[in-house]
Amino acid sequence: MGKPEKDEITGQHTTGHEWDGIRELTTPVPNWWLLTWFASIAVALLYVVFFPSFAVPGWVVPGALGNSARSELAAETSRIAQSQAGTRAALLETPIADLAGNADLYAFAWSGGRAAFAVNCIACHGAGAGGQIGQFPSLIDDDWLWGGTPEAIEQTILHGIRSPTDEDTRLSEMPPFADALSAEEISDVADYVLSLSLANAGDAEVLARGQAIYSANCEGCHQPGGTGGRDFGAPRLDDAIWLYGGSKADIIRQINAPRMGVMPAFVHRLDPATIRMLAVYVHSLGGGETSEPSP
Repeated sequence: MGKPEKDEITGQHTTGHEWDGIRELTTPVPNWWLLTWFASIAVALLYVVFFPSFAVPGWVVPGALGNSARSELAAETSRIAQSQAGTRAALLETPIADLAGNADLYAFAWSGGRAAFAVNCIACHGAGAGGQIGQFPSLIDDDWLWGGTPEAIEQTILHGIRSPTDEDTRLSEMPPFADALSAEEISDVADYVLSLSLANAGDAEVLARGQAIYSANCEGCHQPGGTGGRDFGAPRLDDAIWLYGGSKADIIRQINAPRMGVMPAFVHRLDPATIRMLAVYVHSLGGGETSEPSP
């Protein structure tokens, strides 16, 4: 092994590599870089000692300071809960119909309801609560199956609709008529249902036949003239608001094999104050109905 060769200009040893007369130098790493590297290693070791670092299944090295983002979040959440405890208690003690008369409580409920809606409801009802045709109902119109008062909305949020986990859930069921009525009869009653919200919707003779079929099979729930039955959760048929589509084909499909949605019961998911906030917020979206304040 020969003696290491030095570059005449820089005085640095070469590696022995050469490309087209250019020789590679063994230039040392700058001192500032080495100091930065060692300092970074020292900081990393200190972080491992003082802060949560390595994780194994079911456990995380807590660090000497016992500090973590999770513990900070828990502490902040607890602090906010304690600061709101009195207001939340007042919210539950005040009848929901009376909240509109208390500006501070109403503002608190509305703000909390808007936040809770963003977390729990927009996946189905949409960010603007407009719903999705064929899937989930709009909450911004004045069409309600069981009522749009704050009390009725709160009850629906609490126990859901056809929720399998709550015995107090809202229940309604439309029977399939595919085997009970002929295709012609179903066509006639579909024309009549359309005529309830559309002028000049069909031939007078067809509508007369459809009305007779409607009176015999549908009136008990949907009421004469299609005004709906809230005791049964039967929707109105005279306002041109349709969840599953309002064409004749859509109505025939619904008569033949009804589609009925499910809403979860939030009594098992959210605390009573948050549910009341949600009811206040949903009621404020534009389609809410008034209720009499308590005496």
